[in-house]
Amino acid sequence: MNSNRPTNLDLTTIELPLPGKASILHRISGFILFFAVAFMLCALAASLESAESFAELKSVFDNGLVKFITWGILSALGYHLVAGVKHLLMDMGIGETKEGGRTGAIITLVLGVIVIVLAGVWVW
Repeated sequence: MNSNRPTNLDLTTIELPLPGKASILHRISGFILFFAVAFMLCALAASLESAESFAELKSVFDNGLVKFITWGILSALGYHLVAGVKHLLMDMGIGETKEGGRTGAIITLVLGVIVIVLAGVWVW
């Protein structure tokens, strides 16, 4: 065994390429969506109970914190959708090169920011 091999256990010193950062954001948005499903299913169940519970839920969604949470969920969903389309294109052989991956990551991040801003405009 070669004991002179380099080891870098300090994760703060590792600089990921742009496609790696886009990929990690895709995983984070999927993680957020996993837990957001419970929040949204509870809201759906409450909205379908009766007209009174729907009106109560509607008033709850006027709260600033709930709007922020909703915007966060929509932002995660939007970015995850954009990044998922990028992955589907890569599965079809589009953008598999190093430069194509970088270009795809830039497009994904730009479209993700646009979707996040549009989600914020829609919620507020």
